[in-house]
Amino acid sequence: MGFCCEKLRIIYEDKDLVNISFSFENSFALVGESGSGKSLTLKALLGLLPQTMSLELEVKSDFELKRGKNVSIVVQNPFTALSPLTKIKDQFFISSSKAHKFMEYVELESSLLERFPSELSGGQLQRVIIAMALASEPKLLLLDEPTTALDSTNKDKILDLIKKLQKDFGFLILFVTHDIDSSVKLCEEIAVIKSGRIVEEGRIKDILDSPRKEYTKKLIEANFKNRGFRS
Repeated sequence: MGFCCEKLRIIYEDKDLVNISFSFENSFALVGESGSGKSLTLKALLGLLPQTMSLELEVKSDFELKRGKNVSIVVQNPFTALSPLTKIKDQFFISSSKAHKFMEYVELESSLLERFPSELSGGQLQRVIIAMALASEPKLLLLDEPTTALDSTNKDKILDLIKKLQKDFGFLILFVTHDIDSSVKLCEEIAVIKSGRIVEEGRIKDILDSPRKEYTKKLIEANFKNRGFRS
């Protein structure tokens, strides 16, 4: 069935900050500049909007939209997502045997569970965050710019890992990013968001080959300037 968000409207002081709808079957990228409404969309799906904002949300899927059960998130900065004074093993909130298993899924040595976050590299920490997100066995994995804090080598490794894990676990992906290049590597479909509205959507290759909106063209040019499109 995939995931169908028939209506997602975020209101603040009688103003629509976000008013969108979208649907996808497998993997979907929501792409836009800072302030376009990407992060607010994720917070709305997670039930984490500030109380000053109101939400109208209508979703159709074969699972309940419940954070920590059917929906998990991988955040953009692993350095701030974990408590620096707590060992990795004590931040999983699952049994030791399960924690070891999920560390193996993300290709990390289980011995790292005994370490503190400051003793791991950025790439290792992001894998830990992915393992924690997978531990709840989600139906929908939300990705909030998960490679922003990584160098290009680790960025590609993380994207490849997520793609492999999706095949193994069968979860859906909603990837929020400003990086179209990463979207190409991970997702089948894309929507371009500007000022809380979707201006263009479709299959990624179709959008990149023949963008209709000037805003989309500028985003593509900014992303692929001096390096070309890698299909």
